[in-house]
Amino acid sequence: MKKVHHIFISLVLLFVIAPWYPTSTAAAYDGQTLDTGIYWFGSGNVSQKFIAGQSNSFFGASKPTLIYIHGWQKDTTASLFRETFNPKRNDATNGPDVNTVNYWVSKGWNVGIFYWNQLADEGEVKDAEAKIWTSSGPQGMRWRKKDGTYSTAGAPTVSAAQLFVNTYKQAMQGFTGSEVRFAGHSLGNQMVTNSAKLISDQVDGGTIATNLRPKRVALLDPFWSKDAKSYLGNKWTGELCRQYVTHLKTKGVAFEQYKSSAITDVGVGDSNNGMIQLTAFAELKPWYISATDQGGKHGAARDWYFYSMGFGAPAEIQNGAATGLTGASAATATTRIQTMMNSSNRWYQDAGQNSADPSDDKFEVISR
Repeated sequence: MKKVHHIFISLVLLFVIAPWYPTSTAAAYDGQTLDTGIYWFGSGNVSQKFIAGQSNSFFGASKPTLIYIHGWQKDTTASLFRETFNPKRNDATNGPDVNTVNYWVSKGWNVGIFYWNQLADEGEVKDAEAKIWTSSGPQGMRWRKKDGTYSTAGAPTVSAAQLFVNTYKQAMQGFTGSEVRFAGHSLGNQMVTNSAKLISDQVDGGTIATNLRPKRVALLDPFWSKDAKSYLGNKWTGELCRQYVTHLKTKGVAFEQYKSSAITDVGVGDSNNGMIQLTAFAELKPWYISATDQGGKHGAARDWYFYSMGFGAPAEIQNGAATGLTGASAATATTRIQTMMNSSNRWYQDAGQNSADPSDDKFEVISR
């Protein structure tokens, strides 16, 4: 198990999602062949992969739907590790042993994870980042095997975001639910932003149904790297994401952003402060995690968001007094997130910082 011993010695280590447990019964894979796709989850943190033409026990076409996309997965294929909706399985040191998917399922949601973990298992975060946008980046679309080697056999010929979109269109055929929501953690924020734009463009072009454009996108402790990228016409990834978010907002998509660590504040990370102005922005204060464990704090936003669906929307406070409004969480109404996104305010956690349990959390509203 990898530990982050010094916050700023190596930013790369902050992204490591260490495989503390052997592979979960949820979303199991063998690591010998490339496995990507949407796994639909049911109560108890169990899952079934979407396969075209086959029924799925955990998906109903009439239900609102959340799809989560993870980020960088350095060195995780060796132990067949995959993130799930149990925080303890994601982070044995800091995560509560709660199957957060149960809250969503009990409220009538479809809940899925799009796994691209073998593609995202790169030693350098920028190599995984490039795959989100192009199939011809520094490492192409190679994928990692359990023995640590890389392979191009059966590798996608499109970017990881396009790979998701292709799967999404198949998995959501006949969808009549009230809402599609995407959530992306770390590099996964770029996956959901790029994917939402690709889907929206196809909706506008009339090639897919209007209700497949996501209504809401959650950026969970997002990461963008610094510097211009040749594969983006010399734009920064954060810069292009801001352009996409700005465009998607005109299409009615609500964006919420949760910051829980300092990963973008030093080293190769881009703080991308302009994104704060575009989203319903909330800063979490996970004081129950050691200040030296920025990797743990990085994962806190992911686990808190899914956990927060189990409780009412957190109270908004100003100068210590309740305003009668709510702060941001997964349980907060999408209409409220839209209002927060378009306001001149931001929010920071001012109660409940010493536990992972969202039930006592409150958020102070301040000007951006």
